[in-house]
Amino acid sequence: MIVAFISLVFLFLVAVGLLARRRPPSTPPGHSCHPSHSPQPQDSSKRLARADNTLQIYDIQALAPRHEVAWYLANLIEKDGAGDWPPRTDHVHWPAALRPYKDIYLELAPLLSAATPSLDDVVNTERREKYRGLMRKLLTERVNVDHVRGILSAVEAGNWDGMTREAYNGFYCCVAVCRHAYRWATIPVVKVAQLETIVEFPRELEVPWTYLQRMFGVTADSGNNTANVLHNFDLQGERVYKINVAMKDLIRESEEIFFRMFLDLEILGFPIYYSMVKALVAFDGGDKPACIRYLNDVSGHLRRLLSVFFDNVHGGRISPLVWLSYIQGFQGWGIGRYINGEYVKYDGLSGNHVLVFQAIDAFLGIERYLTDENMERYIPRNQRELCLAFKRHTLRSRLAPPGQNPEDDRIEEALQRIVRQLRVFRAAHRTRVIPYLEQPAPERLPMTAGKSVLNGSSLREALQVLDNLMVTRLRETQ
Repeated sequence: MIVAFISLVFLFLVAVGLLARRRPPSTPPGHSCHPSHSPQPQDSSKRLARADNTLQIYDIQALAPRHEVAWYLANLIEKDGAGDWPPRTDHVHWPAALRPYKDIYLELAPLLSAATPSLDDVVNTERREKYRGLMRKLLTERVNVDHVRGILSAVEAGNWDGMTREAYNGFYCCVAVCRHAYRWATIPVVKVAQLETIVEFPRELEVPWTYLQRMFGVTADSGNNTANVLHNFDLQGERVYKINVAMKDLIRESEEIFFRMFLDLEILGFPIYYSMVKALVAFDGGDKPACIRYLNDVSGHLRRLLSVFFDNVHGGRISPLVWLSYIQGFQGWGIGRYINGEYVKYDGLSGNHVLVFQAIDAFLGIERYLTDENMERYIPRNQRELCLAFKRHTLRSRLAPPGQNPEDDRIEEALQRIVRQLRVFRAAHRTRVIPYLEQPAPERLPMTAGKSVLNGSSLREALQVLDNLMVTRLRETQ
């Protein structure tokens, strides 16, 4: 009887926990209203359990009604993450009208990359026109835009009956990578593509994009780290939309390692978000010793996270010989459109889009790197709002002056350890990235994915501009 009773209680607690995880409060503490596009509860059998995060997510959901930052983290998990973080993504169980997009990308992927980049503009133009023509033809033949619009309109209105949030995330990624493939139409990136200023996209890629960007609260024509990278991993942790599928092993392996690194950063980032929230809750509750313990946890988790960068960004893992031409270029953009008579140019993906570094900077009270305009262009709304919440609650502005309160002094010491870790990372990032960008690529102009074509009469001058930005960011990290 006792065993049966304990089992019954355990099952009840699990059920309550699952319900709590699926139903965050509708508004953050202290707010009367908040825009909501929350999906309906989804079949838990489709979820890939992440045991290390489960109890922490339950705790965040429990704290959400009582603390603003916990609410925004819970909201991010529930909506953009489909109940988890990093976001869960399904690339299989889509409405029938959406499935041709995936088929078309995978069918054309072997045609995207060239083993030997051409330096002939005529040859490159012909190659790109052929690829774009094939994509337009397949999209026209296989995609019913009205059906696609109907599905996405229903979701936008809050009706998730025909599509899970995991599937929505997967479709967002698919359309994003299709747009990037159409924009460049050959890898490596070539000069004739870089010199384009406007590209006329097929309506099959334009119509869904407006819905997807509204849902995530971003405005750029290009993708972002969430859509193109985090959402590109399926429920089994495999990348779905690869770039260089027909290229040699060195290219394909370097590509895989590079993009998986960004997923690993978010996997290791979640315990940091959790510990930062718990530190704020403890401080606001007057429990400064607990706050210090959680800050020490942040430092420990950050050490493990940064090891992902140090262990992977070197020639033995990601080859500098292929990274610039075959991996970086696809994520760029560098074109725009006219909006109200004004030309607006968008950039591509950037390491500055990574949530964990934005969140830590905000938590520490360090001014962010991206402008308000670029945050709205490239960073999903719920990620922006989480960072803003961290910034509003930063501890450093609330501590007593040095020497007046021993506990506050210990909190500042713990925060300074985190700052020093970031400084070490940013100094190492500067020295490790430049050699990748210095590689010869005569088929293209100097370019980064996040900055587009770099200004300067030579590669050295162009990279000096980028190096100056990294030095400035290092100085700001204090």
